[in-house]
Amino acid sequence: SLFSNQRNLILEGLTDYWYVEAIASLLKEAGNTSLHDKIALVPANTASKVVYFATILTSHNLKVAALLDSDNAGDQAARQEVLLHRLSNKRILRTSDYAVPRIEHAEIEDLLRDTLAIIAKADLDWDITSVLGNAADKPIVDIFQKHIGKDFSKYKLAKAFLRWSRDHTANELKAHE
Repeated sequence: SLFSNQRNLILEGLTDYWYVEAIASLLKEAGNTSLHDKIALVPANTASKVVYFATILTSHNLKVAALLDSDNAGDQAARQEVLLHRLSNKRILRTSDYAVPRIEHAEIEDLLRDTLAIIAKADLDWDITSVLGNAADKPIVDIFQKHIGKDFSKYKLAKAFLRWSRDHTANELKAHE
C-alpha cells in the first residue's frame, strides 16, 4: 500500500499518524475542512527514517510532504541534504510553525496541548493543568515527562486521545487546535 496514493504525507511515527488521522476524522464529521481522501498518511517510525520514505516515494514520481516535530530529531531530519533536495523547504512542514502559543521545540502533541491536558487528567489521572499555564513556551511532552515521570507514555496519551475522539466532536477542540 506504500505506492497506492499519488499524494503522501510522511509522519515521524505511529502516534503522529494517530493524531492526524483522528483530527482529520473529527473535522470531516463536523463538515469542516478535511484531509483529501487521496493523501496517504505514511508513518516512518522515526524522524531519521523520513528521508528514506521520501526518497522511495519521490523516486516513484509520487507527490510527497513531511510533517516533522521541531525537536532535535526533527531538526536533524529537516537539515538532511537528501530530504531538502527531494522535498524542498516548501514540503517540509514543522510543528513549531503551527503551535499556538509559539513553542520553539514543539512536537505534534503541542498542536493539541489544551485538549491533551484535559484528556490526560480525566483518562490517565495525569494532572499537569496547574503547571501548563506557567510553561506556555515548553513542549507538553517535556512537561508530562517532568511531572508524571516514568509512568508517562506518548503511546498511552495518543491512545487516550483516540478514545476521546470517538465520543467527541471537532467543536470540543480549542479554536487554535
